[in-house]
Parts: sequence; C-alpha cells; structure tokens
Amino acid sequence: MTFPSAAPDAVVRVVLVDDEPLVRAGLRVILEAEPGLEVVGEAGDGSEVPQVVAQARPDVVLMDVRMPRVDGIAATRAVVASGRPHAPAPRVLVLTTFENDDYVLDALHSGAQGFLLKRARPEDVVHAVRVVAQGDSLLFPDAVRRLVAAHDPDTSQGDRLQPVGLTEREAEVLRLVAAGMSNAEIAGELYLGVETVRTHVGNVLAKLDVRDRTQAVVRAYESGFVPLRR
Repeated sequence: MTFPSAAPDAVVRVVLVDDEPLVRAGLRVILEAEPGLEVVGEAGDGSEVPQVVAQARPDVVLMDVRMPRVDGIAATRAVVASGRPHAPAPRVLVLTTFENDDYVLDALHSGAQGFLLKRARPEDVVHAVRVVAQGDSLLFPDAVRRLVAAHDPDTSQGDRLQPVGLTEREAEVLRLVAAGMSNAEIAGELYLGVETVRTHVGNVLAKLDVRDRTQAVVRAYESGFVPLRR
C-alpha cells in the first residue's frame, strides 16, 4: 500500500521488539535515517518489553508477534496496561511475516493500533510509525476482514451489536470507520462537522467497550455488523 508523505511535528521515540537482531538492525537504520524519529530502545523478547518501555518511555513500540518465550500478544497487553492518566501507554504497531497470522488478530484485540508486514517498504514503515504516534489507528479494512474471516468465518448469527444500542447515525459512522475512512472523510460523506463525527466515534467506542478504531473495526466484522464477504 502506498502512503502519502507526512512531515513530523516532533521527535517520535520508538522501541523495537523482535527476536531477530538483523530485523531490529534494519528497522533502526530505516527509522533513524528519517527526521523526527529516534530509536530509544530494543528488546529481543516480549519478556523484556515492560522494563525497556519503562526505561525508554517511547511513543511507539514496533512489536513482533511471534517470539520464542513471551509473544507479542502478551507483550502488547503489558504495554497497554502500563498507561496511567498522566502518562498514556505507548502505541503498539505489530509486525508480522504472514498476512493471515492469527497472532495479529489477537494482538489487535489486545490493544495494538495496527499492523504491518515485515516486507513493507521502508517509507511505509516510517509513515505507519508517524500515523500511530499521532494517535490514529493504522487501518487496512480489507486486511482486517481477511484476518477475521480466516479466524472465525461463521458470522451467520447476524448482527450481534444490536444489544449495545447504537443509534442510526452511530451505526452509519461505524460502517464508514470499518471502510477505513477518517473523521474528515466521514464528515464529508455525511455532511457533518468533523467535531460532530468525533463525538459519534467516541460514542461508538464507548458503547462497544473498545479502546480505539482498530478494535471497533474488528468488532464490526466479527459481529456480522459489517459483512465479511462482499
């Protein structure tokens, strides 16, 4: 996927987590060649992540999902749980070799803001780090749909989100979020103000009891609210 260029507003601090030293070295070269990005720590296993994150205080953690002792799912949960009101948790961007890796879906459930394939182009990795550092989710709706379909293809019981009581407008917003649209794009589509859309998105997240847009999209597909097959 091709991303538009994005200029950094401030230095983004990154921790690299991968059991392959060569992968970490390559990511370090890619990121530190870019203005506004700084690698402040590394870990070779998920068991090392809490200490490294506590010491380095990164904005973003690039997290491998498959590691021999403690995997990226458990490590992602630990990162998410480290957040405090005065010190939000770093945002997690998962790295995977396989596009249909079940570990990725579990990591998204655990609080990761998105995922990238390890074969992604260097410029895509850089842009992805900046996107999640700014507080946005890195959404690839088609990829999420394939992950959910491979993991749990039976959504025949229909829309299981009905009990949460989404309004008609909130349901409409969720469908557009699941299509990968930003708040500004949704605002244009529905002829609403961006702040109004932001409010609707916040209401959707609260009613679904999810942390962010990524988890909302996964929930929309898993529930059958948005069809897996089109």
